[in-house]
Amino acid sequence: MLIQEPQQETKRDWQPIVREFEAILGKNGVVRKREELLVYECDGLTSYRNRPSVVVLPRTTEDVAAVVKVCDRYNLPFVARGSGTGLSGGALPTNDCVLIVTALMKRILDIDLENQRVVVQPGVINNWVTQAVSGAGFYYAPDPSSQIICSVGGNVAENSGGVHCLKYGVTTNHVLGLKLVLPDGAIVDVGGTVPEMPGYDLTGLFVGSEGTLGIATEITLKILKAPEAVRVLLADFTSIEAAGATVSDIISAGIIPGGMEMMDNFSINAVEDVVRTNCYPRDAVAILLIEVDGLDVEAEANSQRVEAICFQNGARSVRIATDPDERLTLWKGRKAAFAAMGKISPDYYVQDGVIPRTKLEYVLREIETLGEKHGYNVANVFHAGDGNLHPLILYDNAVPGALEQVEELGGAILKLCVQVGGSISGEHGIGADKRCYMPEMFTDADLETMQWVRQTFNPRELANPGKIFPTPRTCGEGAGSSVAKQFEGVEQF
Repeated sequence: MLIQEPQQETKRDWQPIVREFEAILGKNGVVRKREELLVYECDGLTSYRNRPSVVVLPRTTEDVAAVVKVCDRYNLPFVARGSGTGLSGGALPTNDCVLIVTALMKRILDIDLENQRVVVQPGVINNWVTQAVSGAGFYYAPDPSSQIICSVGGNVAENSGGVHCLKYGVTTNHVLGLKLVLPDGAIVDVGGTVPEMPGYDLTGLFVGSEGTLGIATEITLKILKAPEAVRVLLADFTSIEAAGATVSDIISAGIIPGGMEMMDNFSINAVEDVVRTNCYPRDAVAILLIEVDGLDVEAEANSQRVEAICFQNGARSVRIATDPDERLTLWKGRKAAFAAMGKISPDYYVQDGVIPRTKLEYVLREIETLGEKHGYNVANVFHAGDGNLHPLILYDNAVPGALEQVEELGGAILKLCVQVGGSISGEHGIGADKRCYMPEMFTDADLETMQWVRQTFNPRELANPGKIFPTPRTCGEGAGSSVAKQFEGVEQF
């Protein structure tokens, strides 16, 4: 099998390289001072940090291509980074690398309402797309919880999902075409302005490739017409099992909600402490947030059917919001759930597994058992409709050895997801965090085939090295080694 090893630190003379970068981008486009590099040491997986050797801030496709050509000429590994909100270590700098930050590439290049598409640079914030077209009655469907700060380029790299992915799909379902800079600096266009372009689906190949095949510098997105009516239901339950059964029963009834989210008691109280929606009952064991949309008559009929199913499964109450401000309040708590965990725990470690909906009851019970076995509380807030779990393991990183223990617990949860027919990632990607668990899902032949693709685009292995794929040196005989073992020189804080 083709093996990807992390790049090792070298004694490199950076002065001529930095001068070339400054000639391309100007002095303000290159970050080299040690204290300024601290900002870029990690992404949303903050438990580990690794300082890049230099950071560059391009503004155009041509800037990115010129920088990548310098990296190619000097045999420099490079890592692309957007807003840095990723949760799998996909933008974690590797040793001796150039970090290419697309945050200044934040222009919306074209809006074509008639054909329902928008062209953006990768640094455009997810929510800006909807803001740009909402006045005309359109919106961009993929909506990660971090949508007010995460970038479209990062969403493309990780194939991000969000609350509305149940009905409308994840990022790949909304990307029509891409302008790419390949690892040798070549500029290519894949896909186009219409769906189902002839030839190989290189757009689909690139979305979710986590920066290992190149960097997207222009992204053509599909936008949707806003639905005529939207209703959000909040149902509270006295057991996780009842909430899980409700999820399965709603889908079995032929109803596909725009979104269907579950929060447990840990999450409910953390949110109410911080956001104070005054909507989430603090004594509920679990709540479901269910959004139905479409034509007014359709939304009304489906909301009534969903309400009936909730009560059939033992819901204590069901609140229905039709007013836009009231709907926003109900969703506000869910969107803030991850951040709110800081109220009840010094640190948390989040995982991202997928399971069949029919296994929700069993898996949530097993996660509770695993948490008790390892001695840690696990909060659950997740996309229940498509079985995309986000267990948050609550711990204190100041306690020696705690991080390694919660990593072990997180790994056990991922293995559980695979055992019941699921996946080790739904939207956060593999990155550095989960690459040692890839053999849980894929055979050696599977992984070798994936590496063939990577080698075709990235034969010198300069684009985001050390991500996605396991290596014997860092993973040992099986999955489960920590990120610290994967990246020599990474600092724990």
